[in-house]
Amino acid sequence: MEMPGFLYGFYERKLQRSLDPERIPRHIGVMVDGNRRWARQFNAPTSQGHQAGADKIHEFLGWCQELGVKVVTLYMLSTDNMNRSGEELDLLMGIIANTLDRLDEDAEISVHAMGAPELLPDYLAARLNRLTSRTPAREKLHVNVAVGYGGRREIVDAVRELLHDAVARGTDIGKLADELSVDDISRCLYTRGQPDPDLVIRTSGEQRLSGFLMWQSAYSEFYFCEALWPAFRKVDFLRALRDYAGRQRRYGS
Repeated sequence: MEMPGFLYGFYERKLQRSLDPERIPRHIGVMVDGNRRWARQFNAPTSQGHQAGADKIHEFLGWCQELGVKVVTLYMLSTDNMNRSGEELDLLMGIIANTLDRLDEDAEISVHAMGAPELLPDYLAARLNRLTSRTPAREKLHVNVAVGYGGRREIVDAVRELLHDAVARGTDIGKLADELSVDDISRCLYTRGQPDPDLVIRTSGEQRLSGFLMWQSAYSEFYFCEALWPAFRKVDFLRALRDYAGRQRRYGS
């Protein structure tokens, strides 16, 4: 049975009041999954599902700003997604471009692009470049936009950068191999200089990473939600934060 709207509002406020500000994750990764299935539920075109998902992103970022989250990484388009039909990809790329334009309108959000820009249409790569080069006057939220992103590719790119730098410095490759450390790899990832995600959320009921932040999420907490991304509510988000706050993070110990 669907809970009446006023009860949802009451429950939402109660949940939010119960959260300890000191236990809010600093960095949240989100796998925005389920747009196409949401559209099929309503016999709507796939593009409508992608647009509903884009609208949800802006709503979600507003919740994060309100609750004091500092960094959000959005998994918007994977390298595997690039195998979809040309028609769907064209529509999706346009929706992503419009989403970036809306992010550009928020003076308190900074944006960092993650992925392979050479896989994207020129107009979308140019928008990403322009958006990531601006510095907000007052940053309230940092958003990593993973577009044309693959976790394995990110690690390969990091190693490739290390090797190129070693060659440029005249460093012996054998010496580099002997001295290579975890920190060396981390310094060359797309998220270099940022904290690793404390919490990774995936919607749509799927319980796998699909290559998302494979290196960075080694000690992240995971929360899998049955709701499809366009139907993801603030109540669902607050439940994820409550669940996270109740966990004891062990970092492998």
